[in-house]
Amino acid sequence: MECRSFPTLGFQVADFIEAKCVIPDRDQVGEPFLLTDEQLRFLLWFYRVRPAAKVVKARWKTPFVFSRGGQLVRPQKWGKGPFAGAIVGAEAAGPVVFDGWDAEGQPVGRPWATPLIQVTALSEDQAGNVWSALVPMIELGDFAADIPDTGLTRINLPGGGRIEPTTSAARSRLGQRVTFVVQDQTESWTQSNGGRALADNQRRNIAGMGGRWLSTPNAWDPAEESVAQWTSEHEHDGVFHDDVTPPDSLSIRNKAERRKALRLVYGDSHWVDLDRVDSEVEALLPRDPAQAERWFLNRKNASEGRAFDIDRWDALRSAVVPADGSLIVVGVDGARFRDALAIVATDVETGFQWPLGIWERPEYADDGYEHPFEHVDGVMVDAFERFEVWRVYVDPQHIDSLLNEWQGRWGENRVLPWFTYRPKPIAYAVRAYLDAIGAASGALERGEATGFSQDGNVDFRRHVRNAVRMKLNVYDDEHRPMFSLQKDRPNSPRKMDAAMAAVLSWEARCDAIAAGASKAPRYRTAGFR
Repeated sequence: MECRSFPTLGFQVADFIEAKCVIPDRDQVGEPFLLTDEQLRFLLWFYRVRPAAKVVKARWKTPFVFSRGGQLVRPQKWGKGPFAGAIVGAEAAGPVVFDGWDAEGQPVGRPWATPLIQVTALSEDQAGNVWSALVPMIELGDFAADIPDTGLTRINLPGGGRIEPTTSAARSRLGQRVTFVVQDQTESWTQSNGGRALADNQRRNIAGMGGRWLSTPNAWDPAEESVAQWTSEHEHDGVFHDDVTPPDSLSIRNKAERRKALRLVYGDSHWVDLDRVDSEVEALLPRDPAQAERWFLNRKNASEGRAFDIDRWDALRSAVVPADGSLIVVGVDGARFRDALAIVATDVETGFQWPLGIWERPEYADDGYEHPFEHVDGVMVDAFERFEVWRVYVDPQHIDSLLNEWQGRWGENRVLPWFTYRPKPIAYAVRAYLDAIGAASGALERGEATGFSQDGNVDFRRHVRNAVRMKLNVYDDEHRPMFSLQKDRPNSPRKMDAAMAAVLSWEARCDAIAAGASKAPRYRTAGFR
């Protein structure tokens, strides 16, 4: 890698770690800590230097590209704790401070004069993930000659520096002028348990010293709105993100696909026994598949669980598209600004579903953005021209202007409001949709006509997969709890409006069948002389 196009202190930091740190546990305890390619790549990016870094008022001003810090997200047992411990060792005595350019134009690093480093977690047990790896890394290798004063509660560094484990309870330590902070397991740091305030406090203190932080979470539960999630979704300027998530196409329930996903997320962590990890996944699947995906596949799934079985959904993909003139029904759900807007059609005869349109707010849209209602209206006009539309169900919340326009054009008997906030009707509509998917899946296994299928549209699939169960105080005749659909958390970027539109569309199909709806006869015209 050419230094002038990608200047970094990462190589110097990597050399320091491999020379000073040792493996802290297992059969290889005491052997040199040799970085994997993934770990080296992280260091190269994390310590990347701005090519145009210059002295401002006798000091280097934010010379690193990622001037605030970084987030490393990997599954359990990948080795985040020992790796973070090795980085702490480098920050304690290694060349981690940018000190200018040498004669060949390469960046030069030096140690902090008096580093103050905190290894932080919500509890002492969590802090031990990194601390328990760091202490033997120092004591069992050449590092011991440089840092002879280690202990359970602090490590004193030559020159007056210090490394200390810190928790949210240690209020007296949270105002210190730290140079580097490891924030471990931030997937469990939330506003309610003080984690958000802890993270904010430390990061303010680091900014005053020109230091940086490293966040090392596992995959988070989106419903908990953790610090890890906030960092991933909102903190991009000056923050390096390293996260590996397997594609949705790899199912956790398919053993071969699951193994591909595990190989992807564990990368070159050669110490991980994938057979053992796979057995743990198998044990969790029957009772908590969302947890299995978070812990071992690095997927950010809500603990409430998905509303739909995406594997069944995928199996019901069909390439048969209804012909023009077919009798269809339509469901519409969404909003004008932030949530998506979706129109989903269902062929009454076959049960085939496909999206007529899905509109999502662009990532960098300004505050004045609205979905293109003219385009949305044009899609609906095209549907009425191509097909025989028996009925359209629209949840009018936030899009009542479209409902009014369509009712004025096609009549109130064909375009109807359908409010998804009514608990009992939506609970039964969702149940009917789930039952249809389940029945179709069983029919597919028997080689029969499915009665439900979908076109495989990737955005439609993503919305269905994102839908999470919302518990309702509604019970069926057998006193089983029922539910509606929701996003994994309020203001989540993971949209699911097309899933709700699909439910409304299916409800319209059920009503069409109950009403005995059929296509109106079409006659050819002939001229006579």
